Amino acid sequence: MMVQSAEALTDESATCVDDEAVEECVLVSWQAGKIAVSRPIADAGQIGLLLFLWFSLNVMYNITLKRCTNAFPMPWTLCLTSLAVGLPMCSALWATGLRKAPKIDLDGWKTLAPIGAAHALGHAGAVISISAGAVSFAHTVKAAEPVFTCVLSYLVMGTVFKWQVYASLAPIMAGVALSSLKELSFTMRSLYGALLSNVAFAGRAVLAKATMAQPVGENMTPANLYGVLTILAFLMTLPVTLYYEGAAMGAAWATATSQVSASWLIRQILLNGAYFYLYNEIAFKTLNKVSPVTHSICNTIKRTAIILATVLVFGNKMTPVGALGSAIAILGTFVYSTVKQRYS
Repeated sequence: MMVQSAEALTDESATCVDDEAVEECVLVSWQAGKIAVSRPIADAGQIGLLLFLWFSLNVMYNITLKRCTNAFPMPWTLCLTSLAVGLPMCSALWATGLRKAPKIDLDGWKTLAPIGAAHALGHAGAVISISAGAVSFAHTVKAAEPVFTCVLSYLVMGTVFKWQVYASLAPIMAGVALSSLKELSFTMRSLYGALLSNVAFAGRAVLAKATMAQPVGENMTPANLYGVLTILAFLMTLPVTLYYEGAAMGAAWATATSQVSASWLIRQILLNGAYFYLYNEIAFKTLNKVSPVTHSICNTIKRTAIILATVLVFGNKMTPVGALGSAIAILGTFVYSTVKQRYS
C-alpha cells in the first residue's frame, strides 16, 4: 500500500491543473464537486509525506536489521534476503501495469552493471558493519562517505574541487576519528564494513555520473532505476553469499531458531527486506524533488534519527566524547554538502 500511495502522490499530472488564473491540485472529486488545494500547499504536503516515509522506514530498517543480525549473525545472507524481498515488489508493479516497466537494451545493462555491483557491495558493507557493532557507530563512520567521493571523483574522472570543499571534509574526518577512539562497542570488523560501504557507495555515485550521461533505456524513472539496481545487486550478491556462508547457513539457522522462534525470525527478515526496498525507493523519489541543500539537511536529520532511535531501542551506551564525535561527523556532512554546492 505504501508503494501505491507514494506513486499516486507523485503522479502530479492526474491531480493538478494549471491555467492563467488557477493553480491547484484536486485531492478528491465527485460528480457534484471536488476538494482542491493550491499547488504550493500540495507540493509541500507531498514532499513532507515522502520525507516522513523515508525517515521512518529507514529507522525501522536499521532496527529490524540489528535484531536479525543479533539472532542470526549471517550478514551476507541477510544482505541477500533484503535484496530478494524487493524483487517481487517491483516485479508486481511492472507486471500489473501499475508502473511502466523499464526497457533496457544490452548496452544499457552493460552501463548499469558496475553501478549495480557498487550498490551490492555498499549494501553488504553496511550490513556487515551493523552486524559487528552498534548501529550508531556504523552510521557515524558512514557519514564519512563524502571523503571517498572526493577521492574517487579525482581518480576516476579527474575532478578537482576548490580548496573550500576539501577543507570542509576536516570536521567529518575528525568526528569519525573521535567517535572511533571512544566508541564502547568498537570492532575492527564494524569499521572495515562501514568503510567498505563508503567506498562502494561513493563509487556508485561517481560511476553513475561518469557512465549515465545519456538515458540507458525507456521508462527509467528514479523508482525504476532503483528496481533495476536491486535486480543486479541480488544476482551479484547470490554467488558471494553461497561462497562465504552457504556451508554454514543450516547450522546458523538451527542455532538461531533454538533461541528465538522460526516464525519471529522469518517475519523480521521479511520486514527488514520490505523496509529496505521501500525506504530506498521513496528516497530516490524524494531526492529527485528537492534541492541539493535540502538533500543535505535531510541526510543529516535522517542519520541523527537513526542513531537516536537505535540507541533508545537497543540501549547502546555512548561516551560523551563518542557522542560528540558522532555529532561533529554528521554535522560535518551537512557543512560539506553546503560548501560543495556553493563552490561547485
